[in-house]
Amino acid sequence: MASNFSRGGPSYGGAAPYRSQEGLSTRQVGGSDEIQLRIDPMHGDLDDEISGLRKQVRQLRNVAQDIDAEAKFQNDLLNQLQMTMIKAQAGVKNNIRRLNKSIVQYGSSNVVHVIAFALALFFIIYMWSKMSRR
Repeated sequence: MASNFSRGGPSYGGAAPYRSQEGLSTRQVGGSDEIQLRIDPMHGDLDDEISGLRKQVRQLRNVAQDIDAEAKFQNDLLNQLQMTMIKAQAGVKNNIRRLNKSIVQYGSSNVVHVIAFALALFFIIYMWSKMSRR
């Protein structure tokens, strides 16, 4: 049976099977895509390899759980932010409605006065910044 295994590349299609130095060897079964794995009992360090792999799997599972917890936290934060934005939009909409009502009710002269005041204030601040740079 050992004569069926030779050193070579991986077993793809009709290529020769792969035999690792650790005592693992693969070969194709029949004509299917299945691969059989044979472990040579001569190599005792396989238990160490398996233990190391188990440790790495545990670490990966812990990382995956941390990522899951962080994703849930971020999702909750986004949901809260979305609710805050919906409430803010409703408030702005109500204020715009009130402002439109007051403009219609009292006329647009107040709006003109507010815009003129804002422009005058902007001009004064602009001139003050130009004077302070000298």
